[in-house]
Amino acid sequence: MHNKISFLLILFLSFGALSNAQSHKIDIDIKNINDSSLILGYYFNKKIFVQDTTYINPNGGYSFKGNKALEEGLYVVYLEDKSYFDLLIGKDQSFSVSTSKDNLLQNMSIVGSEESADFLKYQQYLVSKQKEAGQIQEQLKAASDANAKQALQDKMMTLSTDVKSQYEKLTNKHPDSFISIFLNATQEVSVPQMNPPEGCSNPDSVAQRMRYDYYKAHYFDNFKMDDPRILRTPLFTNKLEAYFSKVLLQIPDTIIKESHRVIAMTNGNYEMEKYLIQHFFNMANESKIMGMDAVMVAIGETYYLSGHADWVDEEFIKNLQERITKLKPNLLGKMAPDFKMQSYTEEFFRLSEIRADITILVFWEPECGHCEKEIPMLNEEVWKKYSNQSIQIVAVYTQWEKDPWVEFIHNHNLGEWIHLYDPYNRSNFRNNYDIYSTPVVYILDKNKNILAKRIGADQIPGFLDHHFKLK
Repeated sequence: MHNKISFLLILFLSFGALSNAQSHKIDIDIKNINDSSLILGYYFNKKIFVQDTTYINPNGGYSFKGNKALEEGLYVVYLEDKSYFDLLIGKDQSFSVSTSKDNLLQNMSIVGSEESADFLKYQQYLVSKQKEAGQIQEQLKAASDANAKQALQDKMMTLSTDVKSQYEKLTNKHPDSFISIFLNATQEVSVPQMNPPEGCSNPDSVAQRMRYDYYKAHYFDNFKMDDPRILRTPLFTNKLEAYFSKVLLQIPDTIIKESHRVIAMTNGNYEMEKYLIQHFFNMANESKIMGMDAVMVAIGETYYLSGHADWVDEEFIKNLQERITKLKPNLLGKMAPDFKMQSYTEEFFRLSEIRADITILVFWEPECGHCEKEIPMLNEEVWKKYSNQSIQIVAVYTQWEKDPWVEFIHNHNLGEWIHLYDPYNRSNFRNNYDIYSTPVVYILDKNKNILAKRIGADQIPGFLDHHFKLK
């Protein structure tokens, strides 16, 4: 795995004001409790952060207030027993909430903010419809008569139509408001029927690919990507991660292309662009998928090293430049940096002159505990099992004390490999191959292009089987 950059970007953003309100005051009355305090939290990046804490007043109520407007979004009110309820905070931020402990949602009412009240009514409506749907599902399980089943299925269809109608009514009532932005984002993209071209040899496969392409192209249609209010919801980051981890093929070039495309959807909105750039950079930097360091390099060069990301300091840019300089020579698909080194028998070898369809390049040292397991496994599971293939193992000793190196080679019968070292550090292999720990394995094709990198000895047979099968 490539080294994770220790200066991961923090995803706490300093959002600009999104509301015309100059202050906020939210009064809350909850019957049948006498908790000493309530907590107001907000959704952001798959987490909930504390916005404010308030304490019970002499009248037995609570009030969140301040001389600045809250960022519009979906908030959470927490009670001391960890029960909670969601609260939509939009443009109108002076309102009151009344409910009771026995059923916080169903007994709730809101006065003073039409948008917040309508969202509450929609929540209550959905709960009632979910109960209806559950009852119909139970009846469907028990039904044996075809006519009865059809009638129940028709009921379910009517229920779905009613819910969609209520959603459309609410979003039309509050166009461009936060409630509209949020509810639109909860809707899945509808993929139309696809008709493959006449005469194609595999119409089902073609239609499936057409549906996939449509879904991928329209995945974010219901998200207003240039509106940062969508960040303060529990769904945005999950939706984003699902797209990049489950919808897209995990190929670096694909991830890079789609990252740029999604960032462009922000239309230059500073908060959204900042969030997405940081998210994609961190996603690539933390990825355990081979080759995703290319995504980090692309995002780093395009947005950070170019000066576009004006929120980072000079030290971050300096460290990132150094990291990218080490990663770029050894990205997947690139020709492995050439070197000339000597063997323990004092012969000299140049990597580019080694002839084999597959070259397994491993950097190791005998004092490394992991190497003590990996190197013998590489010999048993790869070298011996693929001896009938055109494979060469080039093992580079990363230190300079010759005796323990040679002793390990002889003790483990590794004499058929090409063993090299660079006692005077003339090849710059540490930087060129990003060697900061051992063992590190690269797999090269006959032209010395990098096919795979940083994989364990136990993963190599599966990779080679796939490679030779394709070949």
